[in-house]
Parts: sequence; structure tokens; C-alpha cells
Amino acid sequence: NRLHATDVTSSSFRLVWPQLLSQDSGFYSLEYGPGGDPAARSTLQVPGAQSSLVLSQLAPGTTYEVALIPESNVHYFPPQRTRVTTLPEEISPVQVLISDSGPRSFQVSWAPVLDSVATYQVLYGPLPGNSAKLLQVDGSHNSTLVEHLAPNTTYLVTVTAIYRSGKEKSLSAKACTLEGEQGQ
Repeated sequence: NRLHATDVTSSSFRLVWPQLLSQDSGFYSLEYGPGGDPAARSTLQVPGAQSSLVLSQLAPGTTYEVALIPESNVHYFPPQRTRVTTLPEEISPVQVLISDSGPRSFQVSWAPVLDSVATYQVLYGPLPGNSAKLLQVDGSHNSTLVEHLAPNTTYLVTVTAIYRSGKEKSLSAKACTLEGEQGQ
């Protein structure tokens, strides 16, 4: 029954430890930071009655060294240490879906939507051909309507996630518009 981590994600984890102190007998000093970088360590004070805490806003795919130091005026407790590695960064888009196809429009949607994405770019153009058009979509949205298309045409649609860090990730799908009705 020692300090350990649960609920690990790419940017957070929950620390759980045995109840060594009470509200009256002291507090915990919690030190954590990426392994091998003492300058990047953070220290928190945690009330003695607490036995778990979520650390968030962490870097993805990083090993953190954590030390829990019980500060008691009654007993001496040795520090407890553990290492926790956050999950790799989630990537978007991992899927692009085309729906609601008509002669002149279709809906493009994608998943997942991540906080780390600033904006999405939707590039679409008829196949074969090189007359692509670009739509900008806010990073909090996961779909957009593409309009003013030619009927009975296959389009290549590429969704690019532009991350706040500047990185980009693209995924493509094909979409077909329906045949237009006569006389339109």
C-alpha cells in the first residue's frame, strides 16, 4: 500500500497514497517533475486528511518522478517515491466521415476533437483535378458543410488538424455527390 498512480492520460494522472496523517497531525509536501530535470520540479502542499490528488497540464509521453513527503509533528514517515509515464499525445483526426451527400453538398465530420488542436483545415476538390478549395474550421468543432459542388462527382477531402504547438496531422477521405435532377 504505497504511493501509486491511477487514471493516467496524456496530460494528467491521479496519485493515491495510504492515509498516514490526519488533518491535525501534519501535511504532505508533494514534489513532481519530468525525470532528470530538477529545475522543472513543482512542489505542492497537501492537507494531511487527503489521500489522493490529480496532477494535470502535464506533458504527453513523459516520465514524471513524484515524491510524497509526510510533514508530521508527531511521527517520522519516510518519503514515498514513484515514477509515472503519461500516455503519448492523442492524435486528431483518426477518422473522417462523409454524410448527408446531396448533388451539391455533403457534410464532413472528424474525430476526436482535442483541446490541443487550434484549428482544422478542410481541403476539397474534384478527382481527378487540382482545383482544391480550403475551409477553416475552429478547433472546437468537429464537422462542416461543404457546398456549391458539382453533381455526380467524386471529391477528395483532406482534414488537417493544426495543433497549438504548430504541428499538423492530415487524413483524407473520398466523397461522391449525387446525380443532379434534370432541369436544374
